[in-house]
Amino acid sequence: MLLLALLLIPVATAVASYLMRRRKEMEVANLAGFGLVFFIAIALAAQVLARGTVTLANGFFYTDALSALVILLTAMVALVCATYSIGYLRDDQQSGELGEDDKEQLAQLRMYYTLTPLFVFSMMFVAVANNLGVMWAAIEATTLVSVFLVTFYGKVTSLEAAWKYAIIGGVGLSMALFGTLVTYYAGHRLAGSDALAGLNWSVLAQHAAQLDKTSMRLAFVLILMGYGTKAGLAPMHTWKPDAYSEAPVPSAAILSSAMLNCALYGLIRFYILANRSLGAEYPGRLLLLFGLLSMGISVPFILAQKNLRRLLAYSSIEHSGIMVTALGLGGAMGTLGLMLHMTFHTIAKPLVFFCAGNVRQHFKTDLFSEIKGSVIRVMPITGAIFFIGMLAIIGMPPFSLFQSEFIIVRAAFDGGHPLAGVLFVLFGTGVFAGILLHVVRMILGAGDHEQFAEPRPWQNGSLLALAAALGVIAFWVPAPLFKLIGEAAQVVSGK
Repeated sequence: MLLLALLLIPVATAVASYLMRRRKEMEVANLAGFGLVFFIAIALAAQVLARGTVTLANGFFYTDALSALVILLTAMVALVCATYSIGYLRDDQQSGELGEDDKEQLAQLRMYYTLTPLFVFSMMFVAVANNLGVMWAAIEATTLVSVFLVTFYGKVTSLEAAWKYAIIGGVGLSMALFGTLVTYYAGHRLAGSDALAGLNWSVLAQHAAQLDKTSMRLAFVLILMGYGTKAGLAPMHTWKPDAYSEAPVPSAAILSSAMLNCALYGLIRFYILANRSLGAEYPGRLLLLFGLLSMGISVPFILAQKNLRRLLAYSSIEHSGIMVTALGLGGAMGTLGLMLHMTFHTIAKPLVFFCAGNVRQHFKTDLFSEIKGSVIRVMPITGAIFFIGMLAIIGMPPFSLFQSEFIIVRAAFDGGHPLAGVLFVLFGTGVFAGILLHVVRMILGAGDHEQFAEPRPWQNGSLLALAAALGVIAFWVPAPLFKLIGEAAQVVSGK
């Protein structure tokens, strides 16, 4: 029943928000709905740790440790974004960003508070779908819903970004669909398989050694290109900077963390099949190529960047590359590094997006050249947390992302991939230097300090909660969460 509630509550929240006529009612509905989803995700994770897997409807819905981790992270992001968006959208409403009259503003708010629960619903469906075809449809649904969130402000640049996102994402998901069909063909001769069970991941994983090898090679290439596009891997990454800089900040935070995890989740499911069918070398080499390329291509764009949210977008491209590189390295250590990095990144990335949102709303720009003054003096809470969050994102010790990246580097050298390890460190250093240069100038630089912008209770409450979580996990990961991460890594590595 937990799986059913996990899907029905976001849908009910969306319907309720659409029918409501006041802003406060929509805010309460979203906050309550995502709060329930978060507690259900915790309960589901506990069940998975106790039982190993949780299924429903004769295996149509299937949840293991990997699914449970993605669900938990998605629910956490949804809840903190629901909290932050209350203050963020109120500020936009007061400044006229949502329209000139009350009717237009209410329509914009209804659009956001209806689409966001549907977005979360589609991501949850990705994680609980056993059938790979249904999983593809759910990932497609995330694109369809989030495209409208990118167009939220109705500006020409927003429409251009949404068009680019829809076209590139559509091409990528078309390749993923072909890869899914080829995977079905690779397993169509399995004993006892039928039209539905032939695409069930649990069935295919159990009989992966019997899958047609040639078909699986083609299928994995198509899936890597398809879901890699959704994850923003280079060279299919070009939609990300535009979409992240045009969407409302809470939506951009979801895109950069929870939706990224869902895209990687789809890729991981097919990697497990390819690994068991073809061995680790074939999928591993392809993943290392795209992972390191994504890390490398983000370096010059970060060094030369002039826009704050586009900087964060290229940071997400780099982190996509980090996680795909870890998946390519494989083994117990590589997959553990992947799951740890996914967890830590999901906590840190919304934090820096929220800080960027506060900065944008005060200075009315994302351009570094137009952010006049030292952010930490104008906005002390935002500035201090922003600086801490960016240090975490670039992997500065003792923050947890340094720990996961260290594990990945060790996996590269211990696993016989010294070149990958060297390139990983080299590209990571370039990103470290570029982001630190921009952030230090913006947050600590000299300038006009007369306009004092604090407090922002709803926004800063979200910042403080995420900052506290980021500080805690730098030194201590709760035992149940670490166990879930470890078991998710075992699902991927098969050990």
